[in-house]
Amino acid sequence: MKTPAQYKTIIISDLHLGSEGAKAKEVVAFLKSTSCDTLIMNGDIIDGWQLKKGGSWKKKHTAFFRVVLKMIEEHGTKVIYLRGNHDDFLDQIIPFQLGKQFSIRKDYILKSGKKQFFITHGDIFDSVTSNMKWLAHLGDIGYTFLLSLNKLYNRYRAWRGMPYYSFSQKIKQQVKKAVNHVSDFEEKLAELALANDCEGIICGHIHKPEIKAIGEVTYMNSGDWVESLSALIETHEGIWELMYYANEALLLSEEDTNELILNENKN
Repeated sequence: MKTPAQYKTIIISDLHLGSEGAKAKEVVAFLKSTSCDTLIMNGDIIDGWQLKKGGSWKKKHTAFFRVVLKMIEEHGTKVIYLRGNHDDFLDQIIPFQLGKQFSIRKDYILKSGKKQFFITHGDIFDSVTSNMKWLAHLGDIGYTFLLSLNKLYNRYRAWRGMPYYSFSQKIKQQVKKAVNHVSDFEEKLAELALANDCEGIICGHIHKPEIKAIGEVTYMNSGDWVESLSALIETHEGIWELMYYANEALLLSEEDTNELILNENKN
């Protein structure tokens, strides 16, 4: 088994555990291949919407939280769970603190070098999820159907030796309204950072991994673990990078991954 890569901070979001599209095995393998001082789970970790509509909770979803607990117990990792729109059931207990190592909250300010980053899931600036929840749920149904269709299509592409293709990402890139919506979302979050005396903003929600400058603000989005399979990592030198699960050099081998899931399923 490979020695875990060590980082100062790891940020993941949009796992959607409990939904069909969640890549639970992959995110478990990713966390087992790394260690960090601080792990920030930036919203939509559990998909309460899908669970209410008949989604299923599986052993591999529980395996994720077992790995997180091991990070706390064995490495002293500080874990911060920020509420998203799909896990808005957490509103009933926020703020929640368990010892010094685990907390659940709405947002968080992270110091990184000489900068401060405001961290929030990002749904507060999505007019659909904030003001028209019924339409957001309708869109969620469509997105879930698209993921199912995408899975079947990519099985065919894999059989033909072709690379992975994402319907939803292609639609977001080509539909003008979607592009404008994302741009407006990013700019509003940049303004939120400045309003909180921060030089940067870190979010999730739109499933679009990104690191870029918006004016004087550093904008970072951790992506998702449904399609992008991405995370934000901060090195001990204060350098931020996007990491993708496909970067096999930094992750467990397939044999190690299968062994991990097998062991978790036995427990």
